Amino acid sequence: MTNDPRRLVEDPGWRRLLAAARRSLERNGGRLDGSVSLPSPSDDERLVVIGITGVHRPAGTARLSVRLADVDGQLRAVHGVGLRDLLAAATPLRDRAADAKRDAVARDALLDLAGEGRYAAAGWYARWLDGLRRDGTLTRVVRAGLPFRDVVRALDALPAADEPIPVFADRVLDDTKALSEGPLRGLVLRAVAAWQQVPVPAGGESERALWESVGLVPDDLASQVLVLNLPADGGLLGRWLTEAAAAGEPVRVTLHQLRRFPLAVTAGEIFVCENPAVLRTATGALGAQSPPLICTEGVPSAAVHTLLRAVGDTVIRWRNDFDWTGVRLTAAALDRYPTAVPWRMTTAEYAPAAGSGPALIGAPAATGWDPPLSAAMRQAGRAVMEERLLALLLDDLRAAGRRRPAAGGGPGSVSAAG
Repeated sequence: MTNDPRRLVEDPGWRRLLAAARRSLERNGGRLDGSVSLPSPSDDERLVVIGITGVHRPAGTARLSVRLADVDGQLRAVHGVGLRDLLAAATPLRDRAADAKRDAVARDALLDLAGEGRYAAAGWYARWLDGLRRDGTLTRVVRAGLPFRDVVRALDALPAADEPIPVFADRVLDDTKALSEGPLRGLVLRAVAAWQQVPVPAGGESERALWESVGLVPDDLASQVLVLNLPADGGLLGRWLTEAAAAGEPVRVTLHQLRRFPLAVTAGEIFVCENPAVLRTATGALGAQSPPLICTEGVPSAAVHTLLRAVGDTVIRWRNDFDWTGVRLTAAALDRYPTAVPWRMTTAEYAPAAGSGPALIGAPAATGWDPPLSAAMRQAGRAVMEERLLALLLDDLRAAGRRRPAAGGGPGSVSAAG
């Protein structure tokens, strides 16, 4: 054993004992009236405890216990320093009870701050805050000194109007990179996931879609819309779409292109589906005879919404998968677009196909355009994906394609600002 008391904290016989003593003193406010124990002690540790207590402990003892007061007395007698002073010389002792009280006060202050937010009365907001509290995130925010006020400010400013994230961050938080990375971005994204009732994404396409669901655009080149047979006027992009429609060829259009080349679209009706399989089937079966068809590929991107703002008074026939996310997306589209109507999104299509399929997950949602649909979905407990209805959807598209020469519609336009 070393004679330098400051080096005892690394001595094989003392190291675990002093670490256990530190934990105890930090929990109880520095009192010496408790005990600590060492499971599966080594021979070095056994000999140290024998020296402290004066009681022999045989080799192979499963656990050794020793009073803190005895440890303190031994240190003072042999090394001239008490237990508290020895530990504090290495690293200052924390008063964990006092720390916990300070953390609690600071957490309450953050909750009060959040309570002043625009969405404080919303259920998703309460669930988000409760999750932060229960998993310790709020405590970590307190201890790290993160600017939680900026999180509330960002949420208060949402939804945005298809605004690039750096522009939004500069406008709202005075820092173009505030939402580019780091814990602030994570906190806002977690709140948005609660808002949209989806899991927190781990990056990639699902994260892009979540940002765009509240009008924030991570990248106007990554934000795309898949289009079949939508001729349009409007510079280079309009010519591409018109030529592609003549050939019955699908086209991917980026938000960047839509902003750079504003479009004017004339169509009698436009169909919107969720899954690329529907558009691919229409391409193969109908080609240039298919009516205009837009595929959202899940949550509609900013590019989807920007394009649809160009269609004026055209009827938009909208559908999604028969799952809770899908009916929420359909409801949102019907609210957003005055000319939107459901496309094969009723109980009449769901019930015959609901005998099998993946289980419905997530919170149920209302289906205001067909209230019995929500009840039928809850009862069946099964999701029905668009692919199961392909034959029916293709019949609709074929019939609409025959109507195209007689169809009319008013042109609309979309500005370069999106």
